[in-house]
Amino acid sequence: MVIIMENTAENLKELTEQYIELEDNQSSEEELHELAHEIDHLVFRSELIMLLNKVDEETEIVALLIGEDEDDESFFLPVYTSEEEAKKAIEFFMNEEGSGEFEMDKATGQDIIAAYEEDDDFLGLAINAPENGFVVFAETIHDCCDE
Repeated sequence: MVIIMENTAENLKELTEQYIELEDNQSSEEELHELAHEIDHLVFRSELIMLLNKVDEETEIVALLIGEDEDDESFFLPVYTSEEEAKKAIEFFMNEEGSGEFEMDKATGQDIIAAYEEDDDFLGLAINAPENGFVVFAETIHDCCDE
């Protein structure tokens, strides 16, 4: 049976917001786990927007660095479920950095994870950061063949 989901990125936004609400309301671990599993599948299949920033002559993907010193900086890649969400993030990053030449690029969660799976510092994806900032760890993002 093949399930065709339209606007999977929009569904992803709704599910992450639902998860945050359930977590705030201290819902059961089982309920949170089931919803997190569904989110992992949507991340895998969804076409997501990444931000690129031109710094000097180079264009770099925007990353959220985690860590105290430069030798130990792990990172999440912020991804967005819509152009509207990406524009909000660009506004935030422009205010934080003071400047930048941001561009949007699209890829599926599966492709993003595949591109960074060899990087030991890559932790996963941050959905609609900084506004939402829901993080999904790379090792949990997958698709089930029996869907």
